[in-house]
Amino acid sequence: MKALQYRTIGSAPEVVEIDTPEPGPGQVLLTVTAAGVCHSDEFIMSLPEEQYVYGLPLTLGHEGAGIVHAVGAGVTEVAVGDAVAVYGPWGCGTCRNCAEGKENYCTRAVELGIQPPGLGSPGSMAEYMIVDSPRHLVPLGDLDPVQNVSLTDAGLTPYHAVKRALPKLGAGSTAVVIGAGGLGHVGIQLIRALSGATVIALDISEEKRALALEVGAHHALHSDADAVARIRELTGGLGADAVFDFVGAQPTVEIAGACAAIEGDVQIIGIAGGALPVGIMTTAWDVSVRAPYWGSRSELMEVLDLARAGLIHVETEVFTLDEGPSAYARLHEGSIRGRAVIVPGA
Repeated sequence: MKALQYRTIGSAPEVVEIDTPEPGPGQVLLTVTAAGVCHSDEFIMSLPEEQYVYGLPLTLGHEGAGIVHAVGAGVTEVAVGDAVAVYGPWGCGTCRNCAEGKENYCTRAVELGIQPPGLGSPGSMAEYMIVDSPRHLVPLGDLDPVQNVSLTDAGLTPYHAVKRALPKLGAGSTAVVIGAGGLGHVGIQLIRALSGATVIALDISEEKRALALEVGAHHALHSDADAVARIRELTGGLGADAVFDFVGAQPTVEIAGACAAIEGDVQIIGIAGGALPVGIMTTAWDVSVRAPYWGSRSELMEVLDLARAGLIHVETEVFTLDEGPSAYARLHEGSIRGRAVIVPGA
C-alpha cells in the first residue's frame, strides 16, 4: 500500500510503498477515507535528531477517518463496512482518566509506551491503518469523512478548551482567539455556537482575518504590538474574559496574558514553545492559565453532533496521497485556508 512517511530527520515526508498491515487480536484495520494535515506534524518533523522520539520511518496522520475493512480476533464492537472516525489520543484504557473517557490525560501512556497514531504509532496517511482498539473509534454515520476528519483534532481540541471556559463566556463577555487557521477558525465557530461572547480574532494574515469574519468573529485584528490596546478599546478597558491562543509562540502568549481581564482564562493551545509567567503583577488579578491537550472520547462525539446540526464546519483543501508532501509545504508557508485533508483513495 502507499503511505506518506517521515523517513529522514530534517527532510520532507515521502510517499512510499509498504506492506499492508493485518489486524491482530483486538485490533481494527481501516480503509482510510480521509486524513488531516496538522501543524503538530510539522512541529515533530522540525525537531533536531537529539529531540526526536517518535521513531523512523513514521507514517504521518493523527486525524483519521475510514471504513472498517477487517477486524482482529475478539472484536465485536464494530463490523466490516462501518464508517468511523479515529479518536487520536490513545491511552491505556484502565487508569482513572481513561475510565472516564479522558484518554488524552492517560496517566500510564508514557510508562507503557503508548503513542497516538501519526505521533509515534503508524498514522492515517496511508491506504490502510491499524487502530489498536475499537475503543478508539467513533461512529461517523452519514457525515462526509473528507469534510469532517479534521474535527478529530481541529474540532476536538478547541472544543475541549472552549467547554472549560464556558462559565466565563456569558452574555456581554468577550473571547479572544489568537490564530484563525486550522484550529482557530473552528474555535471561533464553537464560541459562537456555545456562548454569548463577542469574539475578537487575531492573525498576522489578512486572508485568515477574512476567514475569521466569515465563520463568525465580530472583529478581526492584526496580531501585532497594537493588538492589546485595540482589545482593551473594544472591551471598554476591561480585557477579554477568555483568551484562546492557537499559535502558542512567545509573542502571542504575551498578547494573551496582557489582554486577559480580571478573573479571565488564558488557554495556550498552540505548540510553538511560548510560556506565560504566572504571578502577582504579571497578569490581571486571578487570571487562570491552562495548557489543554486534545479532548475526551465523549467530547469527540459531541463535536460530531455539532457538525451534524450544522453548527460548525471545517474549511478544507483536498490533496491526494501523492500530493501529501506539497500539502506540508503549503502548510509550512502558511497558505492553507483552514485545514488540508489528504484522501488516499482519490
